[in-house]
Amino acid sequence: MKNTILKPIVSEKSVELGKLNKYVFMVNPDANKRSIALAVKRAFDVKALSVNLISVKGKTKRSRRGLGRRQDYVKAVVTLAEGKEIKLFKEAGK
Repeated sequence: MKNTILKPIVSEKSVELGKLNKYVFMVNPDANKRSIALAVKRAFDVKALSVNLISVKGKTKRSRRGLGRRQDYVKAVVTLAEGKEIKLFKEAGK
């Protein structure tokens, strides 16, 4: 599936999860756990032990023009084997 992983999510919580070998990505809403694990393996050359998906509803925001809504998205928490890491997240945590 093309564009399975859209972007990494770098926040305080995701950096702390990185210490536990868990990494958080925004993924395509049509992606399943297997395709996400395969995309992580291809992109970062590491094997995912497990993938957990979280559907996040977009927040309602108010502006001068009235009410608007942020887009819904899906987060994937990917757990790696002990001793494996993704360099992208380690640099963000410093």
